[in-house]
Amino acid sequence: MSILHTVNKSPFERNSLESCLKFATEGASVLLFEDGIYAALAGTSVESQVTEALGKLKLYVLGPDLKARGFSDERVIPGISVVDYAGFVDLTTECDTVQAWL
Repeated sequence: MSILHTVNKSPFERNSLESCLKFATEGASVLLFEDGIYAALAGTSVESQVTEALGKLKLYVLGPDLKARGFSDERVIPGISVVDYAGFVDLTTECDTVQAWL
């Protein structure tokens, strides 16, 4: 069974990302959107945690939310895929379950 984990809270305000990465099983997908996009940015205090997770999880970030907060795709940690809204929909249909981390 494949699970899509969604994180929409900043890793600098809540521990949603930390909890998600702790409990997500190998091969699961994680989509960062809304303020969750801050976890996808290179050069932050959570970069090493996110980079380590890339070894067992597929990470995605919602491009329109990056741009809405003034960031370009170039700021994203290598290995994280930038998706658009259609890509978000594709992820939800490809996975059996969606788990939102609030």
